[in-house]
Amino acid sequence: MTGRHGFRAILAFSTGLAALAALSTVAAAADVAGVWATEEEKSHVEIEPCGDKMCGGIIWLKEPNDAAGNPKVDKRNEDESMHSRPIIGLRLLEGFASAGDGAWEGGKIYNPEDGKTYSSELKLVDEDTLEVKGCVFVFCKTQTWTRVE
Repeated sequence: MTGRHGFRAILAFSTGLAALAALSTVAAAADVAGVWATEEEKSHVEIEPCGDKMCGGIIWLKEPNDAAGNPKVDKRNEDESMHSRPIIGLRLLEGFASAGDGAWEGGKIYNPEDGKTYSSELKLVDEDTLEVKGCVFVFCKTQTWTRVE
């Protein structure tokens, strides 16, 4: 293969490799994408692609209202301007990039129970089990979430 035919073959091969790489990224995202019940079934979080990363937000709460019967809001957020935003619809997870083999790294997780954001990693244990790790320095806590959908 020389000349024009060789160039076309290389171009076709390169294009095929690029398409295969894109498909593998989409397939990896599909593994972690979905609706997950947090530990103790307090909430459901929907994880989905956000550009080339994964993110997730609260779509359901076991107890959606406060003692006065009003929808729960982000009252513990360190930023007082966020205190009135509803918990349902709140983005908890953002910035997760696939590290391969069901692992997602480089993300952050927001905890509305204490109003803080932590560095985070996700690990797909099996099709229906997700380990969610949140860390401050070297101190980490891991929760196990279960797939709902």
